[in-house]
Amino acid sequence: MDYNIDDQAFEKAEELKAMNIACDAIIMFANRHAEELEKLASHETGVERKIELLNMAGICRKVPAHPPETLHEMLQHYWFIHLGVISELNPWDSFNPGRLDQHLFPVYQKEKEAGTLKEEQLYDLMGCFWVKFNNHPSPPKMGVTASESNTYTDFCLINLGGVKADGSDAVNEMSYILLDVIKEMRILQPSSMVQISNKTPDRFIHKALDIIKTGFGQPSCFNTEAIIQELLRQGKSLVDARNGGASGCVETGAFGTEAYWLSGYFNLAKILELTLNDGYDKFTNRQVGLKTGKAEEYLTFDDLINAFREQVKFFADIKIRGNNVIEKTFSSWLPVPFLSLLVEDCIVNGKDYNCGGARYNTTYVQGVGLGSITDMLTSIRYNIYDKKLINWDQMIKAMEADFKGYETIQYELIYNTPKYGNDDDYADQHAIMVFEIFYDSFNGRPTPRGAVHRVNMLPTTSHVYFGSVLGATPDGRKAFAPLSEGISPSQGVDKLGPTSVLKSASKIDHLRTGGTLLNQKFSPEFFEDENSYSCLTALIRSYFILDGHHIQFNVVNAATLRDAQKHPELYRDLIVRVAGYSDYFNDLGEDLQNEIIKRTEHGIISSYPLSH
Repeated sequence: MDYNIDDQAFEKAEELKAMNIACDAIIMFANRHAEELEKLASHETGVERKIELLNMAGICRKVPAHPPETLHEMLQHYWFIHLGVISELNPWDSFNPGRLDQHLFPVYQKEKEAGTLKEEQLYDLMGCFWVKFNNHPSPPKMGVTASESNTYTDFCLINLGGVKADGSDAVNEMSYILLDVIKEMRILQPSSMVQISNKTPDRFIHKALDIIKTGFGQPSCFNTEAIIQELLRQGKSLVDARNGGASGCVETGAFGTEAYWLSGYFNLAKILELTLNDGYDKFTNRQVGLKTGKAEEYLTFDDLINAFREQVKFFADIKIRGNNVIEKTFSSWLPVPFLSLLVEDCIVNGKDYNCGGARYNTTYVQGVGLGSITDMLTSIRYNIYDKKLINWDQMIKAMEADFKGYETIQYELIYNTPKYGNDDDYADQHAIMVFEIFYDSFNGRPTPRGAVHRVNMLPTTSHVYFGSVLGATPDGRKAFAPLSEGISPSQGVDKLGPTSVLKSASKIDHLRTGGTLLNQKFSPEFFEDENSYSCLTALIRSYFILDGHHIQFNVVNAATLRDAQKHPELYRDLIVRVAGYSDYFNDLGEDLQNEIIKRTEHGIISSYPLSH
């Protein structure tokens, strides 16, 4: 550093000094574990246990101060790193080892060939590693935070499969071992996913389906080619893109080289409600949006869309102003020198992870309610403007009454109006329209730390909360009911099977996002058919050929879930897929439980003779 020409030299020197202190701190932390283990060993009378304790102490003396050379050392090395990160700014949501099979395989292979790692020891170590993740406490949630993210999982997502840096298939023996661990442990954390490329063998997908069919909700399935294309489009190098993956729920990132933040959720359906009410929120009795006109003043559907576009841009500006204040606060007052050690270019740049030091920097905004708002716009266009089946006065009165006394109108809106999720271009065009408006309002806009804003489509559980602040809507939805989840259709409206859902969902441009989330629910009986694995593998691959980013499955029937609501004591181990994570059904709020129950359930249709 040259203090004569670099006006940032002092700040860089202080950042590097802090990183150095953090290095010493984590080594001291590991040595304290070693000291405690040695103390326990000195009092241990059992020879076998004494040897085990001393071996653990030796590992803690070695890592993370020195490179790990065995699988046990690698796992312990990572766990110290994990504790360092989440302790620095507790909690650091979604911090995880990423593509664990790629990291562990070379050392595992070396130990296997040398005969120094028994199979029993391997699975014991991996099981302990899983338990450590599951025991990591999340901070308490209150108020809106609890409503928007009704979970205590920490979103650590293990990536398996995908491709190597040279583009070849990355599935290896460790990939299959880790799937065995996931199936055996069956605990919430860490969450897991499989990256599926066009080079991934069907055997690997079938191995994942062995777990999915049990109703665990894991692993979820991701499109490697889509992840790579998304990262390349954002300016990452090809190697960094191939080494990347997804973390949290579905968020794309270049592992080890990128600081990518989720900045919060964007209620698209609420903005449409404000657009229909001249920017006025009747629930808070405040003028919160622009005065773009009332519903009956929009003479054409295009007039309505233009007003909606203005409102989205207005609220996007507010969102970005808030984001920028938060980013500036983090950059100035919440440095993370330990995390900065782990992400490429922070050391070279002498800049903190929270201050733009990483090679790549991204801030995501999550759009919520795509299926719901698509159906709302479709209903308006179809019933009011194109078919003229009802007028605005009738629609407004029906919504204000929450459809009480207007059940005939509600029936038409729900059952006789085109819906997203059925491969109906009339409806699906509005999903594309909303996506483009959302994308244009955020994408590429800069942030104080040198990042750029990008979009993704995921809700965690905010679709339930966002629905609770929304009145009755033009698609026939009653007031305060949950919105659609991810890019999935509204609950129960997809009537033409899973292939139609995937075709509808594929019509938006996933490659211009940082992730999209699609949920599907299958009945357990589906997997009784001997062709179920082949059918589901083809379904996943077909969706990924259409550039779909992600798909995940709940394998449970609605009857089971309803019984679990009535008799929770009998279903304490029932796990379901919520959004981008799994959780115990009993731990979910009633509104969220009901939303999952209402999702369309797919099964297999048996063929039988036309005559009996």
